[in-house]
Amino acid sequence: MLRLIAGTTLLVLAASTASAQNSGTEDTRTQFPALLANSYFSVNVGAIDYPFSEAQLQPGFRTASIVVPHVAARVALFGHEFTRYLSVQGTYMRPVRYVAYHDVNGDQSTHHVWMHFGGVTMKVRAPVANRVSVFGEGGLGITSRSGFESGPTPVVRDTHYAAPLAGGGVEYHLGPAWDLTAGVLYSPGRSRDAQPRTIFTSGGFRYTMRPLAQERVEANRSSGAIFPVNVLQVELSTGYGYGVNRFVSRRLPVFWFGNVNVDRGVAAHYTRNVFHSRRLFALDVGTSVSGWRSQGERNRFYTLSIYPLLRFTFLRTTRADLYAVYSLAGPTYISQVRIDGRDTGNHFTFQDFMGAGVFVGQKRNVTLGVKINHYSNGNIFTENAGLKIPITATAGITF
Repeated sequence: MLRLIAGTTLLVLAASTASAQNSGTEDTRTQFPALLANSYFSVNVGAIDYPFSEAQLQPGFRTASIVVPHVAARVALFGHEFTRYLSVQGTYMRPVRYVAYHDVNGDQSTHHVWMHFGGVTMKVRAPVANRVSVFGEGGLGITSRSGFESGPTPVVRDTHYAAPLAGGGVEYHLGPAWDLTAGVLYSPGRSRDAQPRTIFTSGGFRYTMRPLAQERVEANRSSGAIFPVNVLQVELSTGYGYGVNRFVSRRLPVFWFGNVNVDRGVAAHYTRNVFHSRRLFALDVGTSVSGWRSQGERNRFYTLSIYPLLRFTFLRTTRADLYAVYSLAGPTYISQVRIDGRDTGNHFTFQDFMGAGVFVGQKRNVTLGVKINHYSNGNIFTENAGLKIPITATAGITF
């Protein structure tokens, strides 16, 4: 669900691309595009309560113990304020650790039940003091549970359903852009699947992209730093370097791993810049077409994606600019749903990648780089065998 929400963000960004650059010579990309202004993201951490028990087990199964961890997080990767009092947001919620059933029918093993929640809700806010507001929210949520089996027999069944969401809370306004938040959210269970109700109590923060002051817009525009408007790249994977994927997903958890190794592939990418800061940050939207081959059964498949791209130019010199890129939740069509004997869920999935590169040339019109890739559906379907793509080399031009 997190990737679905971020994908919705991308569609909004793509719609704003036309306003990112006018037909004249003045750089208009130093102000938030119209459809991003007064949009926000938020992060909340707290306690999730769902009373899992032996009631979720199928007849004939017993367990020695059940562990229900309670720490969870909920994020709104995209929300938009239509007025001071009304906003709409897409959210994703999951526990930090999953529910665990130990020693089922004496098998001396641990089995996990994966829980993920997503939703689209409307928030209504009412001020009660100078810096304090209360809010209520309601909308449609999706509950996704991935259970487990004993051989071919389900022990805890998968379930996937939509239901109303409701919640409320309080906000403390630190300033025009930053708020502290606290609240409670309720998601109903479903008796026919023995799925218990869920209550999430949390606190966190929200950052809103308020239109920048004209002085800051002018300062960004006059910095002299080059932010390429269009980037066209070709990418080649040779099937080596899975250790990098493992390191950034297991030891330094800033990316995703995956169950299927992708051995070879080639891709073409086009991105367009829609916003940039004075020297460091750039926001692009992009599209890509890729062809891949898996390592195990050598299954061939292709992907079509659109995506948001965060670019950080962390070192600028007279001859070259060094940058890091991170892309999350690009909505993607994947041509195969079963790869190397594993079920990827559906033809709809998400593209993620991270990497580093360099712009060279007087006008920074050539770029070279490396990155790693990942495809998965973010558990919006109960089957989700992720694909990991190791180090790929990229080369391209800017214009």
